[in-house]
Amino acid sequence: MKSKQDNIIDMFDNIARNYDLANRILSFNVDTKWRKEACLKTLKLINRDHLKIIDVACGTGDMILNWIKFSKDSKILGIDPSINMLNIAKEKLPNEVKLIQGEAKNIAIDDNMVDVLSIAYGLRNVVEIDKALSEFHRVLKNDGILVILEFTKKDNENFIDKIASFYTRRILPIIGGLISKNYKAYKYLPDSVSDFLTLEELEEKLKKLGFIIPIKKRYVANLCSLIIAQKNN
Repeated sequence: MKSKQDNIIDMFDNIARNYDLANRILSFNVDTKWRKEACLKTLKLINRDHLKIIDVACGTGDMILNWIKFSKDSKILGIDPSINMLNIAKEKLPNEVKLIQGEAKNIAIDDNMVDVLSIAYGLRNVVEIDKALSEFHRVLKNDGILVILEFTKKDNENFIDKIASFYTRRILPIIGGLISKNYKAYKYLPDSVSDFLTLEELEEKLKKLGFIIPIKKRYVANLCSLIIAQKNN
């Protein structure tokens, strides 16, 4: 019997071909702006070139495209458990970007080797979140930066939050299902957000590991959050 994690990976293998199109339509293309802002804020904070960057749960490579565009002479590695998502990424990315199949909870990198580690809309798909966060801390250099873009849960919803929640729960699965021919996968999205952490809970986990949080921000009716954390021990 397959594990929950294996079923999630299979789901992404199934929707890989139409994943980018669905993202652009469902987010009204604003997801591209969020990735760009996350990269620019990170690079301003770290303020140096020739970086070693890992993008975990890299999917089809959208975050990596931003690292290529805005960071100078950086070595970039993309890691994802879905082979079909990686195959799409290979079509989009230059050959010098290394892509490997792997999971967030077990990164094949030595300790204290990475300047920047990003994970965009992938953390809530990791079943063993605490193991993944510990791995991120392990591979980062002592002043390294962790960048998390994610759909976070909010306990006390206001009116705007409820409108956004209605869209993600009722409308998004229908549109995503039509595009991908996989309604179940896009029904999973709002369910995964409901089962995920609040921004405050995620921040607390990072602080316990030894990160400081110089930057955090909420987007669009508090559905999406950005945390930029720096390893401090």
